[in-house]
Amino acid sequence: MRKFFPFLDWLPKYQKNFFANDLVAGLTVGVILIPQGMAYAMIAGLPPVYGLYASLFPILVYALLGTSRQVAIGPVAMDSLLVAAGLGALAITTMEEYIVMAVFLAFMVGAIQLTLGFLRMGFLVNFMSKPVISGFTSAAALTIIFSQLKHLLGANIPNSNQFHQMILNAFNNLSSTNPYDLAIGVVGILIIVLLKRWNPKIPSVLLVVLLGGFAVYFLGLESFGVNVVGVVPEGLPSFNLPAFELDRAKEIFPIALALALVGYLETISIGKALEEKTNKETIDANQELVALGASNMVGSFFQSYPVTSSFSRSAINAESGAKTTIASLYSVLLVVVTLLFLTPLFYFLPNAALASIIMVSVFGLIDIPYPKSLWKHRKDEFGVLAITFLFTLFVGIKEGILVGVLVSLLVMVYRTSKPHFAVLGNIRGTDYYKNIERFGDEIDMRDDILIIRFDAQLYFGNTNFFKTQLFKQIEAKGDALKLVVLNAEAINYIDSTAAKMLMHVIEEIHTRNIEFYIAGAIGPTRDIIFTTGIIDVLHKECLFVKINEAVEYFDHPGNVSLLGKNVAHQSRIFGN
Repeated sequence: MRKFFPFLDWLPKYQKNFFANDLVAGLTVGVILIPQGMAYAMIAGLPPVYGLYASLFPILVYALLGTSRQVAIGPVAMDSLLVAAGLGALAITTMEEYIVMAVFLAFMVGAIQLTLGFLRMGFLVNFMSKPVISGFTSAAALTIIFSQLKHLLGANIPNSNQFHQMILNAFNNLSSTNPYDLAIGVVGILIIVLLKRWNPKIPSVLLVVLLGGFAVYFLGLESFGVNVVGVVPEGLPSFNLPAFELDRAKEIFPIALALALVGYLETISIGKALEEKTNKETIDANQELVALGASNMVGSFFQSYPVTSSFSRSAINAESGAKTTIASLYSVLLVVVTLLFLTPLFYFLPNAALASIIMVSVFGLIDIPYPKSLWKHRKDEFGVLAITFLFTLFVGIKEGILVGVLVSLLVMVYRTSKPHFAVLGNIRGTDYYKNIERFGDEIDMRDDILIIRFDAQLYFGNTNFFKTQLFKQIEAKGDALKLVVLNAEAINYIDSTAAKMLMHVIEEIHTRNIEFYIAGAIGPTRDIIFTTGIIDVLHKECLFVKINEAVEYFDHPGNVSLLGKNVAHQSRIFGN
């Protein structure tokens, strides 16, 4: 039970002194969550109140099932943008239909995450490399920022998922800018930025909400065309099963899968980052999938759109001293009070103020140092980041993620198809054999021995490369060559294609009256050598633990220790 309900593990150990920390952290996060939730709902193309609905039951479920103590779940900018991008591509004509589809999307995201969690498929997120994440996140942040221009300018700017179209639409509608909206938005940005630099503990987001609402109410700015949130429905969301349509499910499955993986990745990344600060490891990757899946599915029954972990609120939660997920319950309590009694206060909240909150919040997602570092040291990974960034920015969110993952996998395949191939030599006066290109002046080379190291698994994609490089070095040695030693320490797998190739290579080398030895093969590789028939061509006496033992055997046949033979010939398959 504790495996599926982590709170059963820590709740009995809950200490009285945790109460104050959790209370302060929960209320602090709640104060930020309310305006942020409403703002992020606007990014998703939903009425602001749906951001509050998404801040209720998903948080409650995660508090029971989640394994991180400080992660704060709820609506976030990234997922909100993905929702808008996914649903914006569908033929949806009314806001009612759009809301239904957003709620159904939350159900599908939850179902995917829950299924992956039960199948222990948390490793899938590893296929999204950091360059892909960085490029996607930075482009998405820019897209979010410019998507708020219509609220910042108070102009009727058409929506678009493509950055260049956003810029063009904004430029074409600059003449309809409302100066009052623009002033509220700019002042809001300045307040948040300056207060964060001066004293980060001051709730600048809440201050902008209060000042914006007071300005509209007391100065009568609504009569000057300032766009406000308007009537926010009072009361808690009702229970409703998401409307399921097979055709719609097929249409939104790609964006649901992207949301499921991106949301999981965000939660794991944030949770791991917080763990490093606290030095307490509690996160179970697969249980996090279950927790997120259940949160989204249950949330969809109560009008929630997809949610995940928020970096900013999680950081605030941790800094405020949260000890357990009980802190999240206090945040939920504050949202409940707001929905029941305080919604009239949000009528005069200007959209420009929410836009300023969004713009500042997501600006921090734009990562400059990381691509600069890649440009200096890893240009192939910089290329992956740049391609992901450009596709996300100018083509679309889903396309950017897909292309980024595919390109990163192609780069990985290319690397493994042409891995590092080194010729080794004996460092003078030692038993060490190292790369002759790195230790050239310190190495004794023998014309009659060629020692090579292949730094990757041997598989169908690099067999030709291996064979070409090997015989290139054999030809370079000439007629004096009598022994080839393959240092297999870095080879952790040999597939069937590579095994056949290796057997043919050994046979061809033998026809040239050259001996072939293998040294340093690890256990799994030795198992493959025995099961694929390589050992029949190689012969057991030509398998060694260390290179120096292979050389010693070549110079003095039979001069190998019994222990060395036993270790070199050990195979789990045959029990040798």
